[in-house]
Amino acid sequence: MKKICALTMVRNDEFYLRKWVAYYGAELGMENLYVYLDGKDQEIPDWCPGVNVTAVDKIPGQVVEAEKGRLDFLSVKAAELLKTYDLVIGVDADEFLVVDPKLGLSLQEYLSKADINVSISGLGVDVGQHTGEEGDIRTDDTFLNQRHYARLSTRYTKPCVIAKPVRWGRGFHRIKGHNFHIGKDLFLFHFGYFDLGRIKARFEDPSRRAAGWTKHLERRSKTIRQVTEGKARDWDRWTRNARIIQTLCRPPYALNKPAMFELVIIVRIAERFRNIV
Repeated sequence: MKKICALTMVRNDEFYLRKWVAYYGAELGMENLYVYLDGKDQEIPDWCPGVNVTAVDKIPGQVVEAEKGRLDFLSVKAAELLKTYDLVIGVDADEFLVVDPKLGLSLQEYLSKADINVSISGLGVDVGQHTGEEGDIRTDDTFLNQRHYARLSTRYTKPCVIAKPVRWGRGFHRIKGHNFHIGKDLFLFHFGYFDLGRIKARFEDPSRRAAGWTKHLERRSKTIRQVTEGKARDWDRWTRNARIIQTLCRPPYALNKPAMFELVIIVRIAERFRNIV
């Protein structure tokens, strides 16, 4: 079995970090999680024993500049970890790399079997809220038992698992100088914009407003509108189609990122995923 760790960086985001720690801790072991707190003004949480949590100097700048600095920092940390680990998973705290339950494999088992030269990606699944059917998110149930719709998104088809030191682009969306490979039956679920109430709360966060996040949050909230208004398609058929399209197509401005002809494909998430995250 390969030795695998996961890393992330957060600021004032305990809601997602708790879920991130619980999920990846169960899959990889708490001692193999590395969490960096963006700013030494944040307290080390006392609810994640065994996790390697470090508060670092806050990454300076507005959204774009700070995000570049964040990923440069995490790329360096990942390279250091690869001296000890076979694979490093780099994701945001609201992103969860999930193996299709039909395989009956844990994340560690799947990645240990996978032939990974430089990196592997999960197919991006941007989970939304169908406001006509789904209420506010609760903490007493899994996310996917409360949210049933998503957009298949090239934005979240990220080269988030690496086997060699690389330089991640902003948001882990690509790696400089390398192509990407989408793993069969591997998905990256993104939950950052799956609850209208939480999006509104983020608008009100003074640190995010000061850092220039307002337009970013407004733009991302369209996922909720799309899953509410769009026709939901079959999960298995359209995830298969999306994986083929994203493997073959590239945007002209970034040949190491996936494209999908600007298609808006809304799917109903298969029930077999409901108890995972």
